[in-house]
Amino acid sequence: MIVPPNGYAAAGPPESPTDWLAYLYGKLTDQLPDMFRYAEYYEGEHQRLAFSQARFKAEFREVFESWRDNFCGLIIDSATERMTVDAFRIPESPGTDKDAWEFWQRSSMDVLSNAVHLDAMVQGRAYVLVWADKEGEPSILPVSAENMVVQYKPGSRTELEAAARFFMDDWGRQWVTLWTEDYVYETKRGEAEWEDGAKRPNPLGVVPVVPFHNRSRLSGDPYSDLANVIPIQDAINKTVSDALTASEFAAFPQRYVTGLEIVEDDQGNPVEPFKVAVDKLLQAEDPQAKFGQFEAASLSNYCDLVGLLLQHMSSISRTPPHYFLVNGGAAPSGESIISAEAGLVAKVRERMLHFGEAWEKVIRLCFAVKRDERAKAFAMETVWRDPEYRTEAQHIDALLKLKQLNVPEEQLWSDAGYTPSQISAFREMRKDDARAAAEVQKLGPQQQQPGGSAPSEAKAAQMAQKSPQGNSGNVNRKLSEKK
Repeated sequence: MIVPPNGYAAAGPPESPTDWLAYLYGKLTDQLPDMFRYAEYYEGEHQRLAFSQARFKAEFREVFESWRDNFCGLIIDSATERMTVDAFRIPESPGTDKDAWEFWQRSSMDVLSNAVHLDAMVQGRAYVLVWADKEGEPSILPVSAENMVVQYKPGSRTELEAAARFFMDDWGRQWVTLWTEDYVYETKRGEAEWEDGAKRPNPLGVVPVVPFHNRSRLSGDPYSDLANVIPIQDAINKTVSDALTASEFAAFPQRYVTGLEIVEDDQGNPVEPFKVAVDKLLQAEDPQAKFGQFEAASLSNYCDLVGLLLQHMSSISRTPPHYFLVNGGAAPSGESIISAEAGLVAKVRERMLHFGEAWEKVIRLCFAVKRDERAKAFAMETVWRDPEYRTEAQHIDALLKLKQLNVPEEQLWSDAGYTPSQISAFREMRKDDARAAAEVQKLGPQQQQPGGSAPSEAKAAQMAQKSPQGNSGNVNRKLSEKK
């Protein structure tokens, strides 16, 4: 039997809803420690300073408690800020699909989609649930990987066999829901016993959950973008901790005095002869006394090591070096920025490939809720905003060159970064401009069109008496004048 919630003891796959819940809950709990760890590093809530000795930690922990030097958030944000879904396109239909965008806007996904990308890159996975609301309209709900888990069909990397959500609300009530292709199983709110749930048919016939996996492999689990960065972040924390400790003990010049009689207290302990401070003057009556000072410890070695670690972090994460203010903090300009950001742009486009396919599945599920034939639109495409940052002059110049290749204007508008709503407004503006131009044309003088009404008899006689024109009619003109 299934042993909830930490183990799976059955010989075959789960069969009953409670068996599925127990198996999936055990799978979820195995993933949680890594996901919590990655989230703490992204937020900067991990161990901020690693002191070399325990006594230094006891002395300086409170001094530097609120201090942090976290680059994990920068690495994730530099990529997610370039991922923006602009529309969805079906090749058989002109332009972008308005109904798909209506589903998107109804669920506020223009904002929440960024959270899905963020969680997927931080924790390695995120999920989106599609279901009908009270009005029967498709509802898109992003779900954290800390609350949901899925199981693929044997031998498949795309088709789900089951999915479960385990959620605890603010009042401490437990919400548990299981989806399979055949049924939906829900427990009562606040009920801890999974056997007391309600089972009903699944009207969609598929598991209505779409996983967003970050760089999933053919074998193995998806992984976080912070997996290879965390060890370097820990090394930076250790180096900075040592630098701060050195700045407290050795960076301030230490002074010494020789030839001075050592005074002891009643217990035989030496008494400090001077209270050294910035505004104090040292003096001694003994002519044999000599004063001096040791050189202050240089912190440049620590700075060089942190700079080297940041270069490694930049290379591994494919984040441009100027994001870390390496090389003296001088930011590149012009073509050098495009070259420096080439690796980051390539990484973002690779993520768009995986996330875009997931968003297309989400929209197809929305059409399935509406019983629309576009639920089978497997040729659907996700339209992303250009992740490459360029100057406005460079961008527009490139679009004008594309126009010379007879690229349609609407495609150029989309490439320029205008949203589908703006492009739709542009179409109406063009129609209004055409109607206004037609009205102005009616108010102006009208040209005589060929094939109009015949001239009057008097006008025809006058035209007949007119002398022939041109060199070829010189003789005829003279004959006409004699008459």
